[in-house]
Amino acid sequence: MGKITVTVIGLGRMGASVGLALKRYNGRSDARHEFDVIGVDDRPSLAHDAEKMGAVHKLSRNLYDAVRDRDIIVLAQPYAEVRRTYQNIGQDVRAGCVIMDFSPLKQPSVHWASEYLPDEVHMVGMTPVVNPAYLYDGLDETNFAHADFFDNGTMMLMPSPSCIREAVELASDFATLLGMKPHFMDIAEHDSLVGATESLPGVLGAVAFYMLSQNAGWGDIQRLTNPAFGQLTHHLFDTHPDDLRDQWLSNRDSLLHYVGGMIQTLESFQSALATNDRAALEALLSTSSESYSTWVNRRHNNKWDDHEDPTQVPSTGQTIMSTLMGGFLANRISGKDSKNNGTA
Repeated sequence: MGKITVTVIGLGRMGASVGLALKRYNGRSDARHEFDVIGVDDRPSLAHDAEKMGAVHKLSRNLYDAVRDRDIIVLAQPYAEVRRTYQNIGQDVRAGCVIMDFSPLKQPSVHWASEYLPDEVHMVGMTPVVNPAYLYDGLDETNFAHADFFDNGTMMLMPSPSCIREAVELASDFATLLGMKPHFMDIAEHDSLVGATESLPGVLGAVAFYMLSQNAGWGDIQRLTNPAFGQLTHHLFDTHPDDLRDQWLSNRDSLLHYVGGMIQTLESFQSALATNDRAALEALLSTSSESYSTWVNRRHNNKWDDHEDPTQVPSTGQTIMSTLMGGFLANRISGKDSKNNGTA
């Protein structure tokens, strides 16, 4: 059984779930590889929670020790820290290492990878579209991590322009191991759409909370807050304001487009309410409800094309290394020394 070394930087829900999924794979009777997972996070409470639940084999307090001589590095940290991490690890990661970047925006990461990483280190942008069973809970704390967090989901893959084929194939196999279907996507298109699906909900929640908290009646309003309000505003609970700010400004063109569309829609809604236009409200709700039903069914089935044939996720034990043998990256990942071509 070959050992593959993984470092997860960022032990919130996403990073800890990666560790738990790898732990689950290690426990399979048909496992052909053993994943050794080191975790690192500047937030001690999150790191402690991840270690306590068994998401990592050990913690590292030193970023240099955490990334040195590792095969795979997963970046799952708060967005405001990503650039600094690329800058800090660039001289420490070894040749052949694959960086799997789970950051919400990929275009800035591609730029930072090009600026700070050596040519022999390969970056693949990856965005998990997670298990639909967790679609409505929203929270991003470590203690909500699960081994099946990625099951029945899709992993969007966006390799950097200089990324070699073997690294891309490794990322695809890694996604399959986590329980996801790999799907390739254009980087610019990805970041544009993230403005709609990630940034816009955060803006709406933050703006709604700001508006209500500044209202003269806030003292009574806050007493009537239930899950609907918590779900709307949860970004303010589990995401640092610096991260929200940086995400919004880094993707401002896309976000401006969707905010503009939202303002127009709200104005139409406001007009329908002001004029007591029952027909207009019914049309808006009926159209939304019908479209929502179609979307949520596709989301839960992870099937987006009506003519798509369901595909069975292949066994990772059969795929993760099968296409990598023979190259420099393959030798390093499989534990062979490229200098003497022997076994480490």
